[in-house]
Amino acid sequence: MTNSGEAIAINGVTKWFGDYAAVNDLTLSVPRGSVYGFIGPNGSGKTTTLRMTMNIIFPDAGEIVVLGERTTKAARDRVSYLPEERGLYKKMSVRDLLRYYGRLKSVPRAQLEHAIDHWLERMQIADRAQLKIESLSKGQAQKVQFIAAVVSEPELLILDEPFSGLDPVNAEVLKDAVLALRDRGTTIVFSTHDMSTAERLCDRIFMIFRGKKVLDGTLAEIQEQYGADTIRVRTDGGPAILEGMPGVDRVVDQGNLQEVRCSGDPQLFLKALVARTTVHQFEVTRPNLHDIFVRIAQPEASS
Repeated sequence: MTNSGEAIAINGVTKWFGDYAAVNDLTLSVPRGSVYGFIGPNGSGKTTTLRMTMNIIFPDAGEIVVLGERTTKAARDRVSYLPEERGLYKKMSVRDLLRYYGRLKSVPRAQLEHAIDHWLERMQIADRAQLKIESLSKGQAQKVQFIAAVVSEPELLILDEPFSGLDPVNAEVLKDAVLALRDRGTTIVFSTHDMSTAERLCDRIFMIFRGKKVLDGTLAEIQEQYGADTIRVRTDGGPAILEGMPGVDRVVDQGNLQEVRCSGDPQLFLKALVARTTVHQFEVTRPNLHDIFVRIAQPEASS
């Protein structure tokens, strides 16, 4: 049984494709009203998990409960899904297409027209309402697809790489829309490769790797697991001066700054560094989500 505070409860779920376990004994709880980030390398099981949540495909073991319901309906009126592989009916006008998607979700006509007007205005494409989809730019078409997913005012919105291909201005418009939905009580789950977006938007972050859960918590909780072993430095010597120093496990050159992963005492490292070069900046901090992601996934990429 799921409790009332869960939008999604995944219990012991496994999904096989031939001899390959795309998702392996996954248990996960997504709180209602949260923004919940799914991260992981390509092929890690993110999209498979989202598709099982939508009953597009089915688990071979375990159970998934969505909004308190166990059902085999792929298109629930209370749930919307924006897949990474997107497609729109190119010969339809924007407004007609949004009406079509709204009616699929059983939205009353008067409510639907109001919602379409609201979202076209919010996404800054009200002047494109009568144009055919085929005449839109890629960014405009992505906005229309997002509106199609939210025009029914779903309780649960699942987004697979929603910011992919958007320029910074349109990405900001979409980010504000996602937060507005969260503030109205919508639970939002999204898969992303953009670690900075996950850090800024997500109440909780889940990482799947080789089909298994490896991270699940708030950003602060995840960072706490990895300790304060990251040092940001700016010196006259640059990255070359850092290589081979005692206690240095890894150096990442960020241009004017270098990020150093240090296994020893940071103060002893600072003393040794000052003996070698002039130090202009020295900051001990927790690793960011990008660094944690790379630490986990890098062995996979190099294997």
